[in-house]
Amino acid sequence: MVKIVVDVGRGIIAVGGELHADAEEVLLEAGSKQGDLWGANYYPWNPPELRIEFTALINIRPHDDNPTMEIINFEIRKRIQSLVENLLLGRDEELV
Repeated sequence: MVKIVVDVGRGIIAVGGELHADAEEVLLEAGSKQGDLWGANYYPWNPPELRIEFTALINIRPHDDNPTMEIINFEIRKRIQSLVENLLLGRDEELV
């Protein structure tokens, strides 16, 4: 599993780090806005429907209507999935 932080506004992903906050910091230093950053766990060897776990401590943001570690907004989830499939590993691709 690798930790990822996705900037849903800019369409970029930071991959790796011990904590999601590590990748979050890299994106903030690169000009991302806090409200556009969402954390997830990525399992590239899993089947496509099980590759992304939408859970991270950085997602706890009651002021953005996300009071839990899990991303509850379906549109944000769809955007993250789309970016992961375009930038990391597509639904029709697998690790060998």
